[in-house]
Amino acid sequence: MTEVVVNLPGLKLKNPLMPASGTFGFGDTPAAQKFDLNQMGALVLKTTTRKAKIGNPQPQIKVLDNGVLNSVGLTNPGVDQVVEVKLAELRKKYPDLPIIASVGGETIDDYLYVAEKLASSQMVNALEINVSCPNVKAGGMQFGIDPKIVEDLTAKIKQIVNIPIYVKLTPNVTDVVMIAKAAEAGGADGLSLINTLLGLDIDVRARKAVLGNGMGGLSGNCIRPVALRMVYQIRQETNLPIIGMGGIRSVTDVVKFFLAGANAVAIGSAHFRDELIIPHLAEELPHYLDKLGVSDINDLVGQVDL
Repeated sequence: MTEVVVNLPGLKLKNPLMPASGTFGFGDTPAAQKFDLNQMGALVLKTTTRKAKIGNPQPQIKVLDNGVLNSVGLTNPGVDQVVEVKLAELRKKYPDLPIIASVGGETIDDYLYVAEKLASSQMVNALEINVSCPNVKAGGMQFGIDPKIVEDLTAKIKQIVNIPIYVKLTPNVTDVVMIAKAAEAGGADGLSLINTLLGLDIDVRARKAVLGNGMGGLSGNCIRPVALRMVYQIRQETNLPIIGMGGIRSVTDVVKFFLAGANAVAIGSAHFRDELIIPHLAEELPHYLDKLGVSDINDLVGQVDL
């Protein structure tokens, strides 16, 4: 059977599959209760901020024909509650599951506070630094579009934590490679991409946006070609591990991301179609790779020929 184990900084993954941040909350959503999370390569937590956030006005999610538009707005109970309650409960249930905590903030000090608190809990294996969320008015994407800020923030976080960090990149920039190289210069251990594209949909009868916040983040099958292009472009310029995401809903899509240059993948919007998509893909992936004549999934990384 084809080898699907993937080793990344701080993470030994039994398979390269994980949920995108927010998809499974803190391992406490209804979908997360429907199967043994140890079937995943890793669990990525919902983005955590310094203080609790209630998120954006309803409606926060609109399922479209070929994707999902959301403006949830980083709803979370705040880092103290996450560490003391959410993570403690999750670790008790899943002591060996690789966990990546997602860090958000409105200021650099916020990011540093949350990152240090999560890392020092000794309950997470790595951090994903979310500098790319288009759904918050302060922080989020405003950090991820400036390479100097990305490099500085990454370097400052690296100085105070003792676990690997993966910087999550926004696609809402002119040159995503420049941002990736800034994260690398700051000492990032890996990259995570892409976050959602800023989008808008309209209810013509009401003559208003379908989301309560107006614009939101577009994800799903419709953005996959953009995500593949950005993963490919960044792989040409760096050897950092890449967790690729954006419209993955089949084992073929997983292989496409590896060929473009990803070392692991995250799945988000496809859960609207199949809440068990990760265990389903985990079961199917080795057989599919066998049919392709691939003995080790890691051999596929960056092997696309343009």
